[in-house]
Amino acid sequence: MTASKQIAPFSAGVGCGWAPRLAQEARLRQLEDSLTRSGDADGIITMEIERAALLGALDRGQDAQLAFIDILRRWPTNFSALNEFGTLLAAQSAIDAACRVYAEAILHHPDNPMGHVNLGNLLLRANRHDEARAHYEAALRADADHAAAHQGLGAVLADNGDHRSAQEHFRKGFGRHAISTLPYRGSAPPLSLVQLVSSGGGNIPTAPFLDDRIFSTTVVVADYFEPSSPLPPHQLIFNAIGDADLCRNALQAAVQLVARSPAPVVNDPRAVLESGRINNAKRLAALPGVVTPRTLAVRRDILAASRGERWIADQGFTFPLLLRSPGYHTGRNFILIDNRADLVKAAAGLPGDELLVMEYLDARGRDGGARKYRVMMIDGEIYPLHLAISGNWKVHYFTSDMADRPDHRQEELAFLSDMRGVLGNKAMTGLAAIRDALGLD
Repeated sequence: MTASKQIAPFSAGVGCGWAPRLAQEARLRQLEDSLTRSGDADGIITMEIERAALLGALDRGQDAQLAFIDILRRWPTNFSALNEFGTLLAAQSAIDAACRVYAEAILHHPDNPMGHVNLGNLLLRANRHDEARAHYEAALRADADHAAAHQGLGAVLADNGDHRSAQEHFRKGFGRHAISTLPYRGSAPPLSLVQLVSSGGGNIPTAPFLDDRIFSTTVVVADYFEPSSPLPPHQLIFNAIGDADLCRNALQAAVQLVARSPAPVVNDPRAVLESGRINNAKRLAALPGVVTPRTLAVRRDILAASRGERWIADQGFTFPLLLRSPGYHTGRNFILIDNRADLVKAAAGLPGDELLVMEYLDARGRDGGARKYRVMMIDGEIYPLHLAISGNWKVHYFTSDMADRPDHRQEELAFLSDMRGVLGNKAMTGLAAIRDALGLD
């Protein structure tokens, strides 16, 4: 962690008599007893939906699924059952199934905005922006003040580069809704955690490691949280705002919020503010054993006109080079320009008012493959995460050649088993220097 403050350790064995969990279990028994005696059809379905949702909250996911399926066999168009079932499936990462259930809810209840918002959120996560936008707009036609629909539409617009329109929707969506609490499924007293996020994206995905059976998480949208308001009760702050180029306002707000808390902080927003792509390229280039691509920002309209080639030459760049729209990840809006003839068209096709021009460093191996060795830096230690090998310069694990190449997977296994032996001392020294310069987990 990036702070010396300490929190009490979590103990999974202290929850046998934890009051909130006991209350949920007591309510479940009460519902099951009532269901054996009730003859009221409307009352039965309400109790059965509550029971199924409660099973999910108690981390009995399979039982919850079976309960919802049984309900929908008898009441196949009930919105509450469909919506709650979709929410359960999404929480279990059964995204395709959740989308089908939400679509069924919309089919039977087209004017209920919540179904549109829930499906839109899953489509947005899948980068299906046009479909997500259609559902958010449908939700707003049904309820012009629906906060979650404004939040989602703002995210779509921001991702498409229309930041001005996005800000208006963010204002309507987060203005009075800057705090939300995630479900907690643990059986013992949780660690209370505040997670700081930005309204406009650029946030670290935390679901894989902030276990909802250990952490009770309150999400605070830093750039819309009232600065004079107290933070929700917490033992730990996790700053999930990760993109210094996109989220400067949110990070500056996060700095102010963190300063008011005595709790330890993971990923200090002050350190994240220093981690923009241009700044990283400059400061990390000075470290021993580290080579970074020269990186400059330029207005897009300069490159998208005839003067773009002159600007490139004046700045000392040569082809091939890379163009990137700031604020995007997983390779989106990040392209290789082979020659000057492609520059104007390529720049015109990228979103945003500003682009990053980056030196192309060809680091392919003798076999022609580009390799991305990814490591984690946690509490001062360096750990291997994965190796991705691809015939394409832009390497991501999900688009690499790993699945079809046993020899590549064997090479990855060697990296995971003996990182220093594979990378060598020079690379490890460079990684240690980067760890120290960033000051981030």
